[in-house]
Amino acid sequence: MSKVAVVFWSATGNTETMANCVAEGANGTIVPCGEMNAAKLAEFDAVAFGCPAMGAEQLEESEFEPMFSDLEGSLNGKKIALFGSYGWGDGQWMHDWVERAQGDGAQVLNGEGLICNEAPDEDVQAACRKLGADLAAW
Repeated sequence: MSKVAVVFWSATGNTETMANCVAEGANGTIVPCGEMNAAKLAEFDAVAFGCPAMGAEQLEESEFEPMFSDLEGSLNGKKIALFGSYGWGDGQWMHDWVERAQGDGAQVLNGEGLICNEAPDEDVQAACRKLGADLAAW
């Protein structure tokens, strides 16, 4: 079983609910995005990153984006999972995020992120637990 961190930002609580389910499935540790840095990243075998779509389908700009940008040089070879919620659009922010992470050399679980429109229902919560378990077992 890998040591897994779950790092997220949430405005409405939807991505937070997803993060809690991912952490439960992975038996992982939630790390506030403001506390994640390259040194902290190195303490974990795998990391699940969660961020909702904001603005024009992009990552949250004041806290999450700066943290993720700072980690980009440390993602090469790292096993990660990506997840988040959205309220509009078609999930393009997640496709862009997956490509960005893979461009940084990260290994993205299943080659795609897990997305949820609005509040995660029981099926999405179960998918989040499975994502966490799969990440921990990977």
